Formats: sequence, structure tokens, C-alpha cells
Amino acid sequence: MHDIKIGTLISADKVESVMPKLISYGFETFSITFWKTLGGCDLVKLADSVKRILADTDCTISSIGLYGNPLVNTEEGSQANEGLKQLIDCASLFGTDLVAGFAGRLPDRPVEESVPKFQEVFAPLAQRAGEKGLKIAFENCNMDGDWNRGSYNIAFSPAAWELMFEAVPYDNVGLQWEPCHQMVQLVDPIPQLRKWVKKIFNVHGKDATIAWDIVKEQGICGKEKFVWHRTPGFGDSNWTDIISILRMNGYTGSIDIEGFHDPVYKGDLEYTGQVYALNYLKKCRGGEFVTL
Repeated sequence: MHDIKIGTLISADKVESVMPKLISYGFETFSITFWKTLGGCDLVKLADSVKRILADTDCTISSIGLYGNPLVNTEEGSQANEGLKQLIDCASLFGTDLVAGFAGRLPDRPVEESVPKFQEVFAPLAQRAGEKGLKIAFENCNMDGDWNRGSYNIAFSPAAWELMFEAVPYDNVGLQWEPCHQMVQLVDPIPQLRKWVKKIFNVHGKDATIAWDIVKEQGICGKEKFVWHRTPGFGDSNWTDIISILRMNGYTGSIDIEGFHDPVYKGDLEYTGQVYALNYLKKCRGGEFVTL
């Protein structure tokens, strides 16, 4: 039953201190992440550390990702672009074939106005990745933006995905998808998953709880909060259905838990929640493999 593995996200600066402690709980994959830029990280040295930590285990690195905005003409934007190039060049050192991140955005402009710059930046990155047998996946987080304005990422809407994949029409370009980022927009993730599953290269294990009573009484622009990000097992999604749809469509990637968002399982309860989610998702996957 390990055709879909269950793991967690881990910040690059926490690899040495956290990854060894998590292995014993049964995490099967790790997705290594950078925020905005590589921050001067020596990727070869980091890869050596990862190899040492994962030696004699069955754990693997599912992806390495940089979550910044490579479309802006700023120093940070240039560093994000360069960082993605470095991740592509070093991905094989981590034993992964997937580089992930945001699609970027021209700040506070409608989505379609970012597409030419997206094409300019990511067409050569996709080619660079393809030459090395790698894939690129865009997380579907709106970063508090909408169609008309935002700061980091256009890859949050199916209408945007259509524009993106038309502008950069490569088979190795797809999505790093999670139901939570759709649910906060009041989108039902299941129909979307069925339609877009072939473009999904990695799944983030993050759920949401929607307070429909608040939506019905006060709407989504009122004083009361109406949706919360949740760790899998504590939200509204049926992960058995999600995993079944993935499996029925030949998905053999991983589901990597994205923690540090749950309003209850946080602080001292963070890893209690993550380990619960790990075991919950393994059960949704079908439990222990049985052969006769």
C-alpha cells in the first residue's frame, strides 16, 4: 500500500534538528522547503546531511521547494529565480525529481497580466528541469490574493492554471495541490481533483474546516472568521475519497503534511497533530499492506 507515501514538510534550516526525530514516528517522505530565497544555503552540504540522516531508512525526499516570487524585478525576485535554478541543478543530489514553489505574480495586478512574465521566467526553467528529468509543481495557495490583486502566486485558480499551462505547455509542469487552499475559497475540492488529477505532481496534506453557519448568516466579508486551516484528520475533507481518486488515476507521488497552521494542534501540540495526521492518512490509504 506504499504506492502513495505519507510524509511532512520540513524547513531547510530544520533538517538537522527535526528530521532525525520524525523518522522514528513513521514518516515516509520529507519535502524540504525554503521561504522566498535560498538564504545563502549550501545545497551540496545540505544534500550530504540529508543523505546521512536518511541512510539505512526507507525515507525519501519527495520534493525541494522555494516559495518566493520570481516574477518581480527586485533583488528578492532575482534571488528567487536564481534559487529555483539552483534547486533544479541540485535536485538529483537529494534523490528527488520534483522542484516546487509559487508561480509568482506581478503585485496587485490581475492574474492575466502576470502570464507573459510567468512564461518568460518559467519556460526556460521548465526546459532546464526537463533536460534533467525533473518536474516543476506550483502550490495552489492564493497568499490572501484574488483574481484582481495579490502579492505572490497566481496558481490558485483553475482559470489561472489554464492560462499558465497554455503559456508554458510542458508535460513536466504541474501542480502541488491541497484541498485547503480551495476550501478557503469555498470551492469543493473533489470535483476539481477529478478534473485536474493528471496535472497534480505532489499533494500537501492540509485540510480546512468551514463554518457554514457563519457563511450563511454573515457571509464571507463580515467580522467573524468562517474557515480555518486544519491538519488532516481534524478538517472537513474525506481523505479516503481523495486518496482513492489519486490512486484510480495512477498517482504514485506523496502526500506531505503541511503543519503549523492548525488553530488547535499548534505550539506544544504541533507534532501531536502531525503524527496523528500521519497515522490517519495511512489508514485512509488503506492501512497495512496485506498479501496471502
